[in-house]
Amino acid sequence: MSIKLHIGGKQALDGWQILNVQPGPGVDHTGNCTDLSAFDDGSVSEIYGSHVFEHLTYADELPRALGECHRILSADGKLLISVPDMQVLSCLYIKPGLQTEDRLQIMRILFGGQTDEHDLHKAGFSYDTLCWFLGRAGFRRAEQVERFGIFDDSSDLKIDGEYLSLNVVATK
Repeated sequence: MSIKLHIGGKQALDGWQILNVQPGPGVDHTGNCTDLSAFDDGSVSEIYGSHVFEHLTYADELPRALGECHRILSADGKLLISVPDMQVLSCLYIKPGLQTEDRLQIMRILFGGQTDEHDLHKAGFSYDTLCWFLGRAGFRRAEQVERFGIFDDSSDLKIDGEYLSLNVVATK
């Protein structure tokens, strides 16, 4: 039976297993997404990761994590990835009339909440740059979608009517 894996998740949902760097309620696997050796090649049909991959260094950890995702996905498996959209966030940050609270929220999304050692952002993405990394990891197709609507998470955040996340479905 194929697995659906939610990387970085905290919300339990039927049919999904959770991998998180920190243990907690509902977490099935504790570990880092740069090492998915607990999962066999081709054993996962779908991977969901919302606001996880920007926490990785783009020179080393990100390519390793995307490679691991590609390895464990079944043929035609899908990676549903949501990251802060640098283009949208940059434009919003300099938008005249934006409230200070909104600019602070944008800053937290760009650089992480910095509440602990895991809550720092080390990479930023536009659609083009994310697709470049996905292609280098072996994904054959990537399509941007407005939203996923699976989990209650940061993939649906909006400020001033704009979605702040870049949501992409990458196919192995």
